[in-house]
Amino acid sequence: MPLIVLLFAVAFAASPLWVPGFGGFDADQFPVPQIDPPVQPEGYAFAIWGVIYLWLIIGSGYGIWRRWSDPAWAAMRLPLILSFAVGSVWLPVAVRSPVWATVLIWVMLITALWALWRSPRTDAWAAAWPVGLYAGWLSAASCVALGLLLAGYGFVDQQVAAWIMVGVAIVLAWGVQWTLGHAPTYGVAVIWALIAVGVQNGFGGVGLLALAGAAALITPTLRALRGT
Repeated sequence: MPLIVLLFAVAFAASPLWVPGFGGFDADQFPVPQIDPPVQPEGYAFAIWGVIYLWLIIGSGYGIWRRWSDPAWAAMRLPLILSFAVGSVWLPVAVRSPVWATVLIWVMLITALWALWRSPRTDAWAAAWPVGLYAGWLSAASCVALGLLLAGYGFVDQQVAAWIMVGVAIVLAWGVQWTLGHAPTYGVAVIWALIAVGVQNGFGGVGLLALAGAAALITPTLRALRGT
């Protein structure tokens, strides 16, 4: 199982090689083209994936080296494998179908949160912290994807979709970080995403909500840091 986790982590990290230059859903992939959607973070924020991929691989390698048979580590490995397996095919799906990509990213999120809740506090830098960063970014990205669908398929306009899904992301992230009580990297990832939404919106309108949410997440994130 530890070796399988590492193999899928590497496959997940290598998946951008299959779809070079992917920069998010194309505006014309939706019946209502999504041009500069306010729910989406500024482009620089997606650089966090480099840190996530590398940290997950390092943590998985450490699990093989030092925690091969540790039952505390074993508990999170199955959901991690499931999340990485879905993640490894997400990009090829995303360039074809935003709907299926949204379904899959929520599957990735649910399994990542499952793994995070089962992650050990021992050697948190190699277990709970990288998984927390991954799950935190997915919490924001899943809400972004659903917001794009709401506006892209004409259920609501872009602004309403952004208000709804940024609000959902804030409530979800605050609840997860407060209840979890450790892995502050979860909150850090969501704060990073929310600030980037603020930048995308010029710190006005939906951007103010995102920044308020980022500020609100500081308290449970610091609480989680003290709990590690």
